[in-house]
Amino acid sequence: MSIREQLEEIKQNGLRELENFADAKELDNIRVRYLGKKGELTAILKQMGKLSAEERPVIGQIANEVRQTLEAAVQKSLETLKEKEMALRLAKETVDVTLPGESKPLGGLHPLSIVQNELIDIFQSMGFDIVDGPEVETDYYCFEALNVPKDHPARDMQDTFYLGDNLLLRTQTSAAQARVMEKRTPPIRIVCPGRVYRADEVDATHSPVFHQMEGLVVDKGITMCDLKGCLEQFAHEIYGPETKVRFRPSFFPFTEPSVEVDVSCSECGGKGCRICKGTGWIEILGAGMVHPNVLRGCGIDPDVYSGFAFGIGLDRLTTTRYKISDIRLLFENDQRFLDQFQGR
Repeated sequence: MSIREQLEEIKQNGLRELENFADAKELDNIRVRYLGKKGELTAILKQMGKLSAEERPVIGQIANEVRQTLEAAVQKSLETLKEKEMALRLAKETVDVTLPGESKPLGGLHPLSIVQNELIDIFQSMGFDIVDGPEVETDYYCFEALNVPKDHPARDMQDTFYLGDNLLLRTQTSAAQARVMEKRTPPIRIVCPGRVYRADEVDATHSPVFHQMEGLVVDKGITMCDLKGCLEQFAHEIYGPETKVRFRPSFFPFTEPSVEVDVSCSECGGKGCRICKGTGWIEILGAGMVHPNVLRGCGIDPDVYSGFAFGIGLDRLTTTRYKISDIRLLFENDQRFLDQFQGR
């Protein structure tokens, strides 16, 4: 078989195989077999040295035509293969734009935030301003300015996280009282919500981190009746108008007289149950008339002005309101627990 006939056979065989291949790998194998450095076309060209000077240009031109024909066929087959792969990919990834989109879960407020926001609305409707205070406080504002000097036995009531250099994590939002009274001239009417810290053991009713809302009113002629009316209104807004409120004598260094405030148990209506430990009452806050020493220390004349203060435990209020048996649930971020408060 002459070289010319061999070249024609290579062209026909190559074109036939390029019409029937399965995938990109087989296509590349065909290309290498016919056009590669060790391919059939290269092997034929190595025989051109045996040809006469007149035949070489003719056979060389035929060989180039065969190479160009096969290269063009390979390129066309490659483009066809890419089109098929793209068509398969598009068919696989087809999206029906008429289908409804996937719904994403919406976040919601934490139960503590729900209760805190509601309290803010209640007290703002009574004319209170909302203020904030630092969580890292000085010993002076957290204790001494509130009539609790360094040697006062009431210090034993607080398990305080001290940070050194007269700094500590505030044990009560009452620390904001002195800061506000130093800067403002009465009348003063504020509430201060926020986190507080005490070295308590963690259990179902205690946590080293919890939340309070401190309230303070200072003006001329403020009496215990004003305190009672304010807190009764608050209790009725939170627990309902049928709720009963009682005041029990107590002791706080920064108020005199001081009281603990209870509300009738919403679970049993005051008859006695497991929630209220059979008493019919649930303690919700402490309050009292601002001690004259506190007013005097902040530059307010106690002979001219008087005031009342109260401290609400937001965690206790939240657990009693939603009948949560373990305060730790408020801090564990269990999605199953938090989902129960969606939309509230």
